Amino acid sequence: MMMDAWDDFKRMNKRQMLYQALSFGMIVSSALMIWKGLMVVTGSESPIVVVLSGSMEPAFQRGDLLFLTNNQEDPIRAGDIVVFKVEGREIPIVHRVLKLHEKANGTVKFLTKGDNNNVDDRGLYAPGQLWLAKNHVVGRARGFLPYVGLVTIYMNDYPHFKYAVLIALALYVLIHRE
Repeated sequence: MMMDAWDDFKRMNKRQMLYQALSFGMIVSSALMIWKGLMVVTGSESPIVVVLSGSMEPAFQRGDLLFLTNNQEDPIRAGDIVVFKVEGREIPIVHRVLKLHEKANGTVKFLTKGDNNNVDDRGLYAPGQLWLAKNHVVGRARGFLPYVGLVTIYMNDYPHFKYAVLIALALYVLIHRE
């Protein structure tokens, strides 16, 4: 099968190769446009995230794909599942809002905790930080697909697998003539 693909590649003229490269570029740019469009529609910098740990079990399992929205006018309530980023941590965290702290001036801060964790998240926050603010929230979970994100986890855990999949996809797009 690999030899057939190589023979197809050798038979291509320059025009066909250019067409295949442009097709590949269109696929990549289309994916980026869809992502940016989702960002605008959902109001979230990351409209889709993968649950990376078991801290939210049984609500969400490792590898579940979450769909997020981040409507600024919609107030955060206790019980909401939020995805947040804190200073010093690159990867967002998916946990449930445990408590709200409302001040007289209208500002609301909140405390989170993973459903499967024994303690709240104050140990995960930046040093000296006791509460999260609305600006820490990336989005709120509005739906999910179970286990779809396991592919992403495997690709991060096994870089050789990631490169093999990406090379196979690129070769397929470049060689496939239809």
